[in-house]
Amino acid sequence: MIFAELILARSPQLTARASITDYIFFKMVGRIILSLLLATWFPVDCNPGPIDDIAIDRYFIPKRCIREVKSGDFVRYHYNGTFTDGKLFDSSYDRGVAFFGQVGQKWQVAGVEKGILGDKVPPDATLVFDLVLLDIFNRADQVQTKVISTPKECKRSVMRTDFVRFHFNGTLLDGTSFDSSYKRSQTQDSVVGEGLLIKGLDEGLLGMCVGEIRHFIIPPFLAFGEKGYGTDIPPHASVVYHILLEDLHNPKDDIIVEVVEAPEPCTRKTIAGDYIRYHYNASFLNGITFDSSYQHNQTYNTYIGMGYMIAGIDKGLQGVCTGERRRIILPPHLAYGQQGAGKDIPGSAVLVFDIHIIDFHNVKDPVQVEITHRPEVCNETSEVNDYIQYHYNCSLLDGTLLFTSRDYETPQDVVVGGGKIIDGLDEALRNMCVGERRTVIVPPHLGHGEKGAGIVPGSAVLRFELELVSLQKGVPEGYLFIWLEESPVQLFNELDTNQDQKVPLEEFSQFIKQQVSEGKGRLKPAQDPDSVIGDMFKNQDRNADGVITLDELKLKVDEDTEKMRHEEL
Repeated sequence: MIFAELILARSPQLTARASITDYIFFKMVGRIILSLLLATWFPVDCNPGPIDDIAIDRYFIPKRCIREVKSGDFVRYHYNGTFTDGKLFDSSYDRGVAFFGQVGQKWQVAGVEKGILGDKVPPDATLVFDLVLLDIFNRADQVQTKVISTPKECKRSVMRTDFVRFHFNGTLLDGTSFDSSYKRSQTQDSVVGEGLLIKGLDEGLLGMCVGEIRHFIIPPFLAFGEKGYGTDIPPHASVVYHILLEDLHNPKDDIIVEVVEAPEPCTRKTIAGDYIRYHYNASFLNGITFDSSYQHNQTYNTYIGMGYMIAGIDKGLQGVCTGERRRIILPPHLAYGQQGAGKDIPGSAVLVFDIHIIDFHNVKDPVQVEITHRPEVCNETSEVNDYIQYHYNCSLLDGTLLFTSRDYETPQDVVVGGGKIIDGLDEALRNMCVGERRTVIVPPHLGHGEKGAGIVPGSAVLRFELELVSLQKGVPEGYLFIWLEESPVQLFNELDTNQDQKVPLEEFSQFIKQQVSEGKGRLKPAQDPDSVIGDMFKNQDRNADGVITLDELKLKVDEDTEKMRHEEL
């Protein structure tokens, strides 16, 4: 802002061919306020001479001068015209419209041009004009662009037909604000180069990167022109925009996938129909995070390729490996579209998902078994009903250890096929040799299912490291004892050692234990032998009188055969 006093005494050397306004504004800059002491004048027949009786007192000068006024420039200014006693004879403020004209085109100070001097000003009066220069531009002007800051990385910049979202502060040249997206708490959204923005913005936004800040000065003919806009932007006004580009995309864009970390080896990649668990950080292109599974302390779990997620993520999660990290950039038409989602995701927002694949599976997946060590000598292997002892480590696929048998004094024990452990582990423990080691992958439908158990997350794929420590062969379901050789033909006689036609528990127990010790028979493992033998005795002592007689004694196999015949009848 420049304050100045310009004094012009009446002089025969001043003619109509001299433009007082030209003199005033020549080389004036920025926003200018002038006090002009001007003597009324009339054209004379003599030749024009230099103007030497105008005094300008510049009593305020703005710190920043955008440019100097030159002949041919257009200027817009407000003024008050007074006499030296302070009496007002004319004012653009009263009319509510600033004066507009071109320097160097023989137009005069507004009051003079309109005949004010003849109508309202007496001869020989000294006039004072107080002027504020509001605007200055030239038809040759272009958009003035100043880059305030730019991001370190810029993989893509604005091109024509791109859709952009940006924040802005809009002012006139004198600093008067006319609009701000920040005050609305909402970005300005538009397509570039399609005539939806003023020409100056259409031009100035080209080449901008997300996160870049630019300062634009746009002349009126590239802004809102001679009509202005509403009540805030007057006619012939240059406008100033301070812009921060939030994001951009093109309606033709597909997702962008950047593989950050790919584990090796990768024996299988996801396909449509797989159920996947993953962690994610979700942000906008400017880096501001709007959601994170880590904050929720749980993975996001869903089927892929079946329409359960936004289209871009559904597509971006196909073909991934367990443990892979990738970044997926989603244009809005493959994310939440023009409507956005809730209060956190605005309409037409480009989204960035940084994803870590924890695991995935398919409901058709079997248990995966990898034998890491097998003894050279293996005479027998585990099978259903065998009693085994084994060591194990149980972890998630990302390496998180959940359980280990090493925390206990003795190995884990179980009867194979007894329904006491998860199905996948039970299956993996079969056909193992003592001393054999395996790595086993168990899908959740053969593990702890969708709900999980304790510290095992729902739908988690589990990794087991197994080592078979010991093995006791079992007996078939429903049996307490089996013969490893042919049973004696005269079994009752073998049991009745004193030949009194009665077999008490003592004789029965002694006989069975002898068969086991000689390797002729086998009791059901993992239980107290005396308890098992006691149950066997009760089964044979059918009248519960404490002894087994010849007519009571029946082998289990004979009982099963008799039962089947009865059912067939």
